Amino acid sequence: MTAPLNATTLVQPEAIEHGEMAFLGINAGGFVALSMLVVIAILIWKGAPKAIGRALDNKIATIRQQLDEASRLRAEAEALRAEYQAKAAAAQGEADQIIAHARAEADVILADAREHTASLIERRSRMAEDKIAAAERTAIAEVRAKAADAAARAAATLIASRLDAASDKGLVDRTIANLGQRVN
Repeated sequence: MTAPLNATTLVQPEAIEHGEMAFLGINAGGFVALSMLVVIAILIWKGAPKAIGRALDNKIATIRQQLDEASRLRAEAEALRAEYQAKAAAAQGEADQIIAHARAEADVILADAREHTASLIERRSRMAEDKIAAAERTAIAEVRAKAADAAARAAATLIASRLDAASDKGLVDRTIANLGQRVN
């Protein structure tokens, strides 16, 4: 039979030695560090920092131009906004002025129309009164003319019935005599 195995028999620290590969006393980690230094030295020798700096400077310049352009566009937009707000305010003021002017003109036209209507009514009333007065005068003149005509006919009939040729001769003689006295 064999000896029993236990943890102490299995692991013997002095028996296990790891052998790392090394070349000139440099292990794998050292080679990685050395190769990184060589790569960095080549990049510096070929001007990579300058190229990176130029690329970053170009990118910064491009971003600065874009910011300047954005600032300029914003200023233009604000100027346009202010201009259109001013135009809108001016247009509103002008519209208010036009409305006020139109109302004033409408009030003047309305007052003028009232005055004109009142004068027209007064004129028409006077014309109607004048027509009525003229019709009254015409009617009175017609009545007078008819009355005078009737009176003349009645007088002629009365005179014809009361006067004869002899009385006519005396009347004519007296009238002729009175004419002579009237002329002097």
